[in-house]
Amino acid sequence: MAEDGRGEEKGVNVVAVKKAKQGGFRTMPFILANDFCDRLATVGFSSNLITYLTLQLHLPLVDASNTLTNFHGTANLTPLVGGLIADSFAGRFWTITFGSVIYQLGMVFLTLSAALPSLRPPPCAKHAADCQRASSSQIAVLYVSLLFTSIGAGGTRPCVMAFGADQLELDAHGRRGGGGKGPKWSFFNLYFFGIELAKLTAVTAVVYIQENVGWGWGLGVPTIAMFAAVIAFVSGYSLYVRMPPGGSPLVRLAQVATAAFKKRKAVMPEPSRLYEDKVLDAGISTTGRLLHTDQLKFFDKAAIVTDGDVQPSGEPKLWRLSTVHRVEELKSILRMLPIWAAGILLVTSASHNSSFAIQQARTMDRDITPHFKIPPASMLIFTNLAMLLTLAFYDRVLVRVLRRFTGRPNGITHLQRAGVGMTIAMLANAVAAVVERRRKSVAAASGMLDAPKGTSLPISVFWLVPQYAIHGVADAFMDVGRMEFLYDQAPESMRSTAAALYWLTMSIGSYLGTLLVTIIHAKTQRSGQWLQDNLNRAKLDNYYWLVFGLQGLNLIYYFVCVRYYTFKPLETVRPEEVELYRVNGNEDDNKKGGSLK
Repeated sequence: MAEDGRGEEKGVNVVAVKKAKQGGFRTMPFILANDFCDRLATVGFSSNLITYLTLQLHLPLVDASNTLTNFHGTANLTPLVGGLIADSFAGRFWTITFGSVIYQLGMVFLTLSAALPSLRPPPCAKHAADCQRASSSQIAVLYVSLLFTSIGAGGTRPCVMAFGADQLELDAHGRRGGGGKGPKWSFFNLYFFGIELAKLTAVTAVVYIQENVGWGWGLGVPTIAMFAAVIAFVSGYSLYVRMPPGGSPLVRLAQVATAAFKKRKAVMPEPSRLYEDKVLDAGISTTGRLLHTDQLKFFDKAAIVTDGDVQPSGEPKLWRLSTVHRVEELKSILRMLPIWAAGILLVTSASHNSSFAIQQARTMDRDITPHFKIPPASMLIFTNLAMLLTLAFYDRVLVRVLRRFTGRPNGITHLQRAGVGMTIAMLANAVAAVVERRRKSVAAASGMLDAPKGTSLPISVFWLVPQYAIHGVADAFMDVGRMEFLYDQAPESMRSTAAALYWLTMSIGSYLGTLLVTIIHAKTQRSGQWLQDNLNRAKLDNYYWLVFGLQGLNLIYYFVCVRYYTFKPLETVRPEEVELYRVNGNEDDNKKGGSLK
């Protein structure tokens, strides 16, 4: 027995030493460099895609806008599949790697479509009223390229954030890169700071190349950046903490729902008599098991032990019997969904920044010097700058001030932070409506309501700065708060899937933007189109006010959801138990009933 004890202790020490050499902030350059180049590539072509579609492929504004939002919708839908693959069997590292390679292929195809004359229509004559629209085959090449980038994004987007946070996650011994909540939440701020820095580079340098050098080089630079992203990420392989996948989370959720339905007529016992199995749950609860909650009690029936639920070997039949931890996993996801849904309309309300607002900028005076005009898509720089400055101010100043009043390490809760962002976002659309009315009044006063394409109105493009900047401030609160909430409240084994929910919000919000634009375009044809190619005759300000009203209703809904939300209760396991599970995984006396105490 003594020898067994020494062997057990040695096994624990080997695991601990291996962990000490992995993870921590030293992995951040590899992970963040990958994400920086990834976002540089993504934003480098998507931020100015509306220009490419209207001026290079000669698509009508509404068609181009819908193509753009549909692309964003698809690119943000695939992360749900990627997150499930990572959590189920592939793991986050390999999901990111293969996703990056597929994304790289899409960027290569997209660059070729812009560089080869045969893959785009001939240039439009100056001030021509009608231009030759891209053919079906040329549009098909574009769609295939965008499809590859969308599939690749499904591998990277849900996993990079969770993979980075894994490197700083506190393990049962209190190690791993000096982790803990402080560094972990700082990572989210650092992550979004890096994203905005990449966006800033994209909407300045890359957009300038697209507008002044050519689309071949304008898309070639992001393609090269994506190649550098893959190399940077794979280079850090030996340093990463690679959390093993815990099996398909969807299967576990389905097992709980099925078991609960089968026992829907069973009488509920005391919560202490519900089924628990520490060994079975060890791989999906390394930072602690979820405790029983009194909400959604129907699903508790899945943990009632009845005849025939346990095999002769003592293993439970998982389609008939679930542990309390697994039941609470399903409850956690269901409790999150109403708050998660509140983010959908936020994406819809901001989708016009990469379509209509850019077209507004194209009609305005963009002269910086006699020889330089700011590219319309580069107006996004003010959103990026505002978010960068707000993130830095929040992390270095505001958190410290708020901490004195709230006593919380991160100043305010994730839900409070997201609520502040949602409120600020409403102001951005109100400002956008006022500025658009001003722009149209200048067009009318100057007799330029029907001015040909390419004609600039005598009003500075910098009138658009406030709406872009306010969106940036709102995003600094809203996006980080929502991601922190999803990561913190999701079950440990479903964090890639939870991150995918963030991108799924983007997807549904983008599709909803397409639907909203399509409906408005159809319903306003008789009374004067709100959205048309000639923005001087359009009623875009009405569209902004409509979105403002929808945001107000959404904010009320969000506050109601937050009022009744219950945070997940987590029980922390003892360090020696976690390690023994990982080394041996066969402690029979830990099965069925009771808690780790």
